[in-house]
Amino acid sequence: MTDLIARAKRAAFQGEPGSYSHLAVREALPHCEAVPQPTFEHAFAALAEGRVDLALIPVENSLHGRITDIHHILPNASVFILGEHFLRVRHQLMAVKGAKLSDITSVVSQEPALGQVRNIIRDMKLTPVLWADTAGAARHVAAVKDKTLAAVASSLAAEIHGLEILKADVEDASHNVTRFLILSREPQEAKQGAGPIITTFLFRVRNVPAALYKALGGFATNGVNMTKLESYQLEGSFNATQFFADIDGHPEDANVRLALEELQFFTSSVKILGAYPASPFRQTLKG
Repeated sequence: MTDLIARAKRAAFQGEPGSYSHLAVREALPHCEAVPQPTFEHAFAALAEGRVDLALIPVENSLHGRITDIHHILPNASVFILGEHFLRVRHQLMAVKGAKLSDITSVVSQEPALGQVRNIIRDMKLTPVLWADTAGAARHVAAVKDKTLAAVASSLAAEIHGLEILKADVEDASHNVTRFLILSREPQEAKQGAGPIITTFLFRVRNVPAALYKALGGFATNGVNMTKLESYQLEGSFNATQFFADIDGHPEDANVRLALEELQFFTSSVKILGAYPASPFRQTLKG
């Protein structure tokens, strides 16, 4: 844990109390007050304006891929990555106190969540009802007090809204994981040699033939493992492409330094967003 993380007192997240992002703050930053924000833009603004010390923002999910909004906001935000956290998404089927499984006829939640619990919806012959978000669905069930209506949300949502979990961990897939980044207004690189390091950066290739191939060649020749490479268009242009990349290693490592130097030759811009400790969760992904 970096000094900036250890000293932090308030951390912003997108969503309302009881959301999975709220749960992620509890896991990753238990010493911080979790501060809900209605949108990602509000979360970034709270950080930029100093109303919070950190922001914990999701960037990708193992089932649904990248979270597009973040990749459009991040390049223009004056933020730096201090760490990462992987949240295992566990869906709970919850209802008001006194309700039984046999009472439930309908289930309300966000569309992706309902899509991840198809088995129990089918087995119980439930009618799915769409809601904007999981925590809001739990709040709605608590408000209407209808024993025939259940929500699919986090255990934290059940705790906050006083709901009873009728069936735990109802997700169809056990590999539903969301990756979050811990963001700060100030940069603070992890110490070289202190353990596995992830370096995240943005770059734009020059508009010349084979520019991307040549830009990435330095990572291959210097033995640097690139764990993520994503592209997206800039300002509606089909010619201007920006890339978001993660690599194993610290910028001061000899092979990483050489690879980044080669990258400079074939790009119009390179911005390092952070060099931070790799989450222990990554070890479970190997082999």
